[in-house]
Amino acid sequence: MPIKKKEEKVEEIKGEIRKIQRNFEGLITQLSSKNPMERRWAARDLVNYKEASKYLIEQLMKEEDISVREVIISSLLRIKDEVAIEGLIECLRSDDAHLRNSAIEALKEVPEEVGPYIEKLLQDKDPDVRIFTINILESLRHPKVIKWLIEVIEKDENVNVCATALDLLAEVGTEEAIPAIEKVREKFKDEPYIQFASDIALKRIKG
Repeated sequence: MPIKKKEEKVEEIKGEIRKIQRNFEGLITQLSSKNPMERRWAARDLVNYKEASKYLIEQLMKEEDISVREVIISSLLRIKDEVAIEGLIECLRSDDAHLRNSAIEALKEVPEEVGPYIEKLLQDKDPDVRIFTINILESLRHPKVIKWLIEVIEKDENVNVCATALDLLAEVGTEEAIPAIEKVREKFKDEPYIQFASDIALKRIKG
């Protein structure tokens, strides 16, 4: 008697049909499929497995399909364990501008999880990473944002990093930042943009 092959369950959502493979190993295999639709569904389903962060990050680093990247990042933000956060932070070093910007926007959404990494990132040897970190602070709902920005303009010797911090202090700064802003004006007294940005910040803070 011929053995009847078990039919695979299929599901259609928004015009897409996927074969459902609910086991972890199957989803990991699908995550590297040549078919972007399969990779997208795998990334979505892997949100149910905390141990998936490592594999999601590995795929994110090499993923070229924007829609798949978006789902991977969404899953990482829902898992938001140490591996997920550190992987997103590593994306700040990518040469891919879209990936960097996606990571910045993602990290803004997890203030509690990214908070412990901010001070170290603001001291990174790469000034671009320090600037990207300030970009994360732009809408990071964390109580230490102003403190971190003050430390940047007090200690950082890179004019572009300090300029980025001043731009943000002009938006979120309080009176406690005034002494540091006045000092950075003196530190970079020959830099026109620092003079301009510090003037704006002081005027807005003082009202």
